[in-house]
Amino acid sequence: MRQLDSPKQSQENPTPEKTDAVTSRVSYWLIRLVYPLGRHLVLPFYFGKIEVKGQEHLPKDGAVILAPTHRSRWDALVLPYAAGRHAIGRDLHVMISADEMKGLQGWFLSHLGGFPVNPRHPGISSLRHGIKLLEQGEVLVIFPEGNIFRTEEAHPFEPGLGRIALHAESNQPGLGIKIVPISIRYSDAVPHWGTDIEVCIRSPLQVEDYCKKPAKPCAEELMADLRKVLQ
Repeated sequence: MRQLDSPKQSQENPTPEKTDAVTSRVSYWLIRLVYPLGRHLVLPFYFGKIEVKGQEHLPKDGAVILAPTHRSRWDALVLPYAAGRHAIGRDLHVMISADEMKGLQGWFLSHLGGFPVNPRHPGISSLRHGIKLLEQGEVLVIFPEGNIFRTEEAHPFEPGLGRIALHAESNQPGLGIKIVPISIRYSDAVPHWGTDIEVCIRSPLQVEDYCKKPAKPCAEELMADLRKVLQ
């Protein structure tokens, strides 16, 4: 499990992957500007009731993967509101679709901890960067559905989250990675002025509990359990 792909896996998944180096950074001056603005002005002004449940489940230290559902682009402000620096005193590093990491928006996202990934065919450099962040004890955000869906039920998950979590845990036994399921719900399918928001943070899954079998069954079991929690 220490290598990202075995020869057999490479044959089964022949899509070429980019090898450009992937990094993420947190610009503290931008964080201190954008997130308080979103928390105290933009979100309360635009939305109706904002309710966050289960913040006690957010780990204050150690390697963590936040696994939220993805229902709107507003999630980019709602998640830090519920589980970011204000809640746990930690910055978030976010896997973001490469299509969103372009132009001025891409510049802002890249300075707020974001880094690009192809949800359908994640490049090896994106996966390695995610593993590196976990090995450094950081908080990594991965939207397991890989795209925005307007309905409440959990949709099929992309495999990247399970691969990253299991590889990082097996590379450093005892790392103790926790995956925190988070459901973000809007009272309207397409959020608009006055829409209510409910964020439910669930008890973490312990990745080390899934490292006792071969890699593929472990990943499948982990993602199945995560999906059950988010249903």
